[in-house]
Amino acid sequence: MATQTLNRDEISNLSFILNKPYDVTYQERPKPTLQSPHHVIVAVNYTGICGSDVHYWHHGAIGHFVVKDPMVLGHESAGTVIEAGDQVTHLKPGDRVAIEPGYGCRRCAECRAGRYNLCHKMIFAATPPHDGTLTGLWASPADFCYKLPKSVSLQEGALIEPLAVAVHIVKQASVRPGQSVVVMGAGPVGLLCAAVAKAYGASKVISVDIVQPKLDFAKGFASTHTYLSQRVSPEENAKAIKEQVGLPGGADVVIDASGAEPSIQTSLHTVRMGGTYVQGGMGKSDITFPIMALCLKEVTAKGSFRYGPGDYELAIELVASGKIDIKKLVTTVVPFDKAEEAFKKVKEGQVIKILIAGPNEKM
Repeated sequence: MATQTLNRDEISNLSFILNKPYDVTYQERPKPTLQSPHHVIVAVNYTGICGSDVHYWHHGAIGHFVVKDPMVLGHESAGTVIEAGDQVTHLKPGDRVAIEPGYGCRRCAECRAGRYNLCHKMIFAATPPHDGTLTGLWASPADFCYKLPKSVSLQEGALIEPLAVAVHIVKQASVRPGQSVVVMGAGPVGLLCAAVAKAYGASKVISVDIVQPKLDFAKGFASTHTYLSQRVSPEENAKAIKEQVGLPGGADVVIDASGAEPSIQTSLHTVRMGGTYVQGGMGKSDITFPIMALCLKEVTAKGSFRYGPGDYELAIELVASGKIDIKKLVTTVVPFDKAEEAFKKVKEGQVIKILIAGPNEKM
């Protein structure tokens, strides 16, 4: 069925497992095997930590997704193919890949319409009951692994996942050259939304946050302007944003990458008449929403969830072409046995992006 270049016996499948909130262990799990001739097995080299990973570690649940059994964390990963099914033609052992950590059923109406990210039977890494990628070996459909160009490192490859999220958000916003784009939130996804918007040709890209050091980083990364949100009403913050960056009528596009209620409220007061608003960040299930501003401005409002067809490919191209220097986001890299320490640093806001080297990666 397959060929392989590395000796499986020499590869560890040590995994970082969440048992319950703040209770993690390391365990050598059984090594996965090819599930079909169209699958590959990847030795994971690097994994980034997402806010959802930290949320599971802290709370043991996100909404109705509850960790009931021990679960491997992680879903932002890149690795090296060690085994490929005999029907896989675009990958071979030794290829370096960015891993798309979720895939749909391929049969439902959403999958057949090209919206597999909305599949009700989505299998997604580190979302109960499915294990994640903070492990030695990962089995995946080959078409959800993307070969990295020589110019893109494995560490950069691990960041293709959050970049693909930003690509999808900016696609939802239909950003065009010359437009003004305000991005609420300067966390990793917000920073990447700003970078993608700039790559799409936006002339003004404004990052908004409540933490000045994040904005300082944003200005050096991709944003043309920044605004430190004040403890005033959403209307007052929106007015100040527009005045500060020279957009009296408001921004063409506003993206909320924070999920915070005041940020969302400010967004609707910042977008121009007939503009576009995209909700990319997730927060509370229900919030107070300025519906009058939405209606009176005839704003086009969209949600955005993960990524879909073409998003990973575009994300890789943006890095390979040098349009986005994603390496700047990496604050530090830690060995696998320091994974819990990495989670603590993310929760405490000490890093922008931290990478965990896989158990087989030499540091």
